[in-house]
Amino acid sequence: MIPVNQIICGNNIDIISKWPNDCVDLTVTSPPYDNLRTYKGYTFDFENITKQLYRITKPGGVVVWVVGDATIKGSETGTSFKQALYFKEVGFNLHDTMIYEKNSFSYPSKVRYNQIFEYMFVFSRGKPKTLNLLKDKKNKYGGTSSWGNITKRDKNENLIDIGKKITVNDFGLRNNIWRYNTGRGFSSKDKESFKHPAIFPEKLAHDHIISWSNKRDVILDPFMGSGTTCKEALKLCRQYIGIDISQEYCNIAQQRLNEVNLPKRPRLK
Repeated sequence: MIPVNQIICGNNIDIISKWPNDCVDLTVTSPPYDNLRTYKGYTFDFENITKQLYRITKPGGVVVWVVGDATIKGSETGTSFKQALYFKEVGFNLHDTMIYEKNSFSYPSKVRYNQIFEYMFVFSRGKPKTLNLLKDKKNKYGGTSSWGNITKRDKNENLIDIGKKITVNDFGLRNNIWRYNTGRGFSSKDKESFKHPAIFPEKLAHDHIISWSNKRDVILDPFMGSGTTCKEALKLCRQYIGIDISQEYCNIAQQRLNEVNLPKRPRLK
């Protein structure tokens, strides 16, 4: 059994290594990277956590890995690409390379364009078993039906007109660049969440959980931080597991979860 609906303080590899194979449906996480690799005095073993994630991810399960690159001595590190290639080496498919675009930047640059994005690598163990892809991009020609008629093939593979117009849907599939407003009042309404230095928007976690999982699935964040993934999993009726090596951040995450107001189930008569 795995410890669902719990916040666990400790080393993620030590904890996950005790779990059985094929027990997690979806991981949504953002690990510390590059000059943030040292995390409150701790470091993490990227290669071993990747191997453990492959082992515990169910066939068809997904890992969303949100990461960027620091610029050190005038050059971007390329850590994100190295990590993506290692995930593939371990056995994951690189299902999608997505972009998390921010509405602002932290540090203006004088020698390169301002940095406003991070990668969201979507890795899958085989073909993803759950695809609830978001269709919220408004179509310019939504509702119109001047795009010809619907056709199908007969038994001889000839195209025949079935006499119905093609109508454009009001909303289409979202692109793989997701833009979010960040900072206080935008990433989260929880003031205590900003005691962590690098939270990602609640909506980002929400959208990935919706996209790659179903109700009652197990959602993991092995670099939990302030608990954003766990909070959104709870709100969306998923089972969550959050792991962080910092007791301070575990306390913050637990406080945020305690304040989630879930709709009450109606009593059975």
